[in-house]
Amino acid sequence: MSTQRVDVVVVGAGLAGAAAAWELTNRGYSVVIVEQFEVGHAEGSSHGTSRIYRRAYLDPFYIRLTGRAEREWDRLEDQAGIALRTRTGGLDAGRLRHPTELIGLLRQQGVAAELLPPEEITERWPGIDLGEPAVFHDQAGYLDAGATVRTLVGLAVGGGAVLAERCAVERLSPCADGIVAQTADGSWRAGAAVVAVGSWLPNLMNGFPSPVVTPRITVKQQEVFHLPRRTDVGDPDAIWPTLVYKDEVEIYALTSGADGGQRPAYKIGQFDSVSDTTADNRDKIIDPVARAVCLDFAGRHLPGLEHQPSNEQSCLFTMTADEDFVIDRIGPIVVASPCSGHGAKFAPLTGVLIADLVEGGPAVPRFAFRT
Repeated sequence: MSTQRVDVVVVGAGLAGAAAAWELTNRGYSVVIVEQFEVGHAEGSSHGTSRIYRRAYLDPFYIRLTGRAEREWDRLEDQAGIALRTRTGGLDAGRLRHPTELIGLLRQQGVAAELLPPEEITERWPGIDLGEPAVFHDQAGYLDAGATVRTLVGLAVGGGAVLAERCAVERLSPCADGIVAQTADGSWRAGAAVVAVGSWLPNLMNGFPSPVVTPRITVKQQEVFHLPRRTDVGDPDAIWPTLVYKDEVEIYALTSGADGGQRPAYKIGQFDSVSDTTADNRDKIIDPVARAVCLDFAGRHLPGLEHQPSNEQSCLFTMTADEDFVIDRIGPIVVASPCSGHGAKFAPLTGVLIADLVEGGPAVPRFAFRT
């Protein structure tokens, strides 16, 4: 079997790996992207037409980070010549979203936000009836994850990167000048490897040449439900804002895009659903408890939606206990897990953080290896 030489091996072509390849080729590195499935596959966490894009966090660190991500999204869209995000504005509601604290944090970080009474919410968006005030900020929306992956990979390949699909990395072995990534068909020798394999990370970490101290990483299957907009409640083609609700349950909702079918639809998921699994053993069976929770929430607060989903889907969430990402380097290996269900909105910035580590820069302290 042959061994080929590049500057960096990127393992995984999801949002993080694709963003890393894009940024590294922009910086002049030779790159190979090794993907065990194919670009755009639906087995992990980077597929679909609809992921929340927002600035609202109860943590100034992440609010600032979304500002950095905003600039990188602009750079990516300018380079690609296409829009990957759709602005809709966003609502945050529920006792545990702490609306008064949230609006203060957003304003402190220069993000325009207002507290809307429930009557104004329903007046602006007939079909949404939260029954309580909500924070609204107009910089929220949704992004097309699948199109973003394809765009990032396309730009990387256009910049000279090699794409190896349906090619799994079986082992990472240290060598005198870096790392060797072994596959069934051959190997790649590089100065550094970026491991961005999402929910497969616990599997590959067992084969790292040195022990890696990370927070406990768990994997869960997350279900989402696409409910068509009713034609008799308001304008079914009117754009609804994203919604994050946290009280007795944690709900997120946003425009479905093409994932919802031919008719306009709204995507709803339960963030705090409990369905632990592994990347290799997930059953893809829709959890009836999560379905009941989401449909009950829609029945109480989203009367502008039909009661039966037009589509149901599952994806994998890689979770840390503190819900912070893991993006750090050990020897020649950069581990990139922008995880815990909120990494998509940072995709192009993630590529920058990974490339900085490849070049020897320090990790963001919050994302460093930790117990």
